[in-house]
Amino acid sequence: MKNLAYYNGKYDEMENMFIPMSDRICFFGDAIYDATYSRNYKIFTLDDHVNRFFNSARLLEIELPCTKEELKALLNEMVRKMDTGENFVYFQASRAGTPIRNHVFAENGEKANLWINIYPKQIVDVYKRVKLMTAEDTRFLHCNIKTVNLIPAVIASQRAKEANCTETVFHRSGRVTECAHSNVHILKDGAFVTAPTDNLILPGIARKHLIEACGRLGIPVREEPYTIDELMNADEVMISSAGTLCSAADEVDGKKVGGRAPELLRTIQDEVLREFLEETKEC
Repeated sequence: MKNLAYYNGKYDEMENMFIPMSDRICFFGDAIYDATYSRNYKIFTLDDHVNRFFNSARLLEIELPCTKEELKALLNEMVRKMDTGENFVYFQASRAGTPIRNHVFAENGEKANLWINIYPKQIVDVYKRVKLMTAEDTRFLHCNIKTVNLIPAVIASQRAKEANCTETVFHRSGRVTECAHSNVHILKDGAFVTAPTDNLILPGIARKHLIEACGRLGIPVREEPYTIDELMNADEVMISSAGTLCSAADEVDGKKVGGRAPELLRTIQDEVLREFLEETKEC
C-alpha cells in the first residue's frame, strides 16, 4: 500500500476514507492524537507514544475502544502492509458522539472513534541547523494533553514558513514554553536545560529520550523554566520532536544563536540518532 487508513474497523487508502458528521471532532475538536515514525517496518518508541495517548484519553475522559496491546498490534499490522518501511504513523481517537450536536458528553457508554493514518515519510537530517522565530504563547492552559485543537500551532507554523523558518518558539511573558510542534531546549555551561513538564508544554517523547541520552552521556540535566533572553544567549538552541529527534538552531528572529558548544551538541545528536537507528534496524 502507498498509504493506509483505518476508521472504526474499516481499512482503505487515505483519500478514500470518510468520517460521519456525528464524529465530535467535526463540531468540537473533541479528540486526542499521537504520532511517531517507523523504519524497516519497526515503529520507534511505540510504547512511549501509546502510553501518552492513553494518558491524554484519561485526562479528557475519553473511553478508548481498545487496550494498549491491541492498539500496538493494530499499528504494527498496518505498518507491515505498507510498500516502504519508513513511514509517519499517526493515530487519533475522538469521543463518541450523537447525531445531534451537543456540548455535553454522550451518556450511552459508547467507545471512542479510532482512526489511523500511515504514509511514507523520513525523519529530517538531525545535523542540519534550522532557523526559528518567536511568538507569544496564546494557547489554552492544558498543553500537556495532546489534543487536535491546534489552531494556534497552525497559524504559528504558517508564519514560520512565511519567514523562512522551521519553527516558532512560544513564550508566555518571556518564559519559553515549547514550539508550535516541537519541544525546545538549550545547552548552557555544559548542561542540558529544558522546560519542566507542567501544563504549559507537551511531555515530548523525543524530549524524554534526549534526557535519557544525556544521562547515559553523563551530561547534567536541568528541568526548569528559562527565558527568551536565556535562549538567545545559550551555547546551543535545540528542538526535538518525533520527526526531528534533535536539531540545533543557528538563528532566532533573524539573530545568530548557538554555535558555542558544537562538540557537546554533536555528541548528543550522535547518541539520539544511534538509539533511533538501533531500535529500528533491520533484523
